[in-house]
Amino acid sequence: MKYRTVVMYMEIGCFTVCVLGWILVCSTMPTEIWTWSEVDSIVLTTSNYFSNLWKDCISDSTGVSDCKGIPSMLALNWDIHMCRALIIISIILAFFGSILMLVGMKCTKIGGSEIANARVTFAAGMNFLISGMCSMVSFSYFGNKIREEFQNQNFRAQKFEIGVGVFIGWAGSTLLVTGGLLISIFAGKEGCQSSSKTKDLPNYGFPEEYKAISAKGTYISSVASEGVRRGKSSLGSSAQSSTQSSASSASTGTRSSQAYSSNAYV
Repeated sequence: MKYRTVVMYMEIGCFTVCVLGWILVCSTMPTEIWTWSEVDSIVLTTSNYFSNLWKDCISDSTGVSDCKGIPSMLALNWDIHMCRALIIISIILAFFGSILMLVGMKCTKIGGSEIANARVTFAAGMNFLISGMCSMVSFSYFGNKIREEFQNQNFRAQKFEIGVGVFIGWAGSTLLVTGGLLISIFAGKEGCQSSSKTKDLPNYGFPEEYKAISAKGTYISSVASEGVRRGKSSLGSSAQSSTQSSASSASTGTRSSQAYSSNAYV
């Protein structure tokens, strides 16, 4: 099986896991049982108190329940506001991560080249990873706060226990972190390798054909220049030999004329 096919199936599996985690985190918003406490007033009447980040509820043994929203946002502690903000940020990041994942997956073929798809998929994986970390911090802080209040002997107010909403949030956050981490590793490996290769300096040299032609031309020009030099040297040597022969013939003629004149005088 090719590496591309393996990565494609991995992306599909991680996308499914991340979407499932996102759904679980979203389902904790309307879930009312983040904290719960059971109070026995008398033998026949039992009251259950439960709440989440948005409202407080109470129910009795007859099955009648009543919920009331938190009346004032400014009266809340800073930690409740922090948990609210982190969960909303987590849901928004996971939503955009799902859109980016659909664009960058190899099986959808919506994006452009392989490098562009890998970078888009890497961005989606980072969105899922950050989303899971935000929701994990929120649910973990809220659960730890409930645990500290329950185990604190000096806490005189009503003590609560961790509800089902926090456990669902932990499960969804774990799925988001796991899927986002795997997507970021595989997509980042492919995208970073491609980007590092493209960062190399381009080769502005001449093509091989032009190099071959220029090399042949250089060889021909060198041969031609060598022939010209040899021609010039041969012409110079012939001219020098002709000059020397003419000079020797002239000197021979001078000697013969001098000998003739001396014989005529005698």
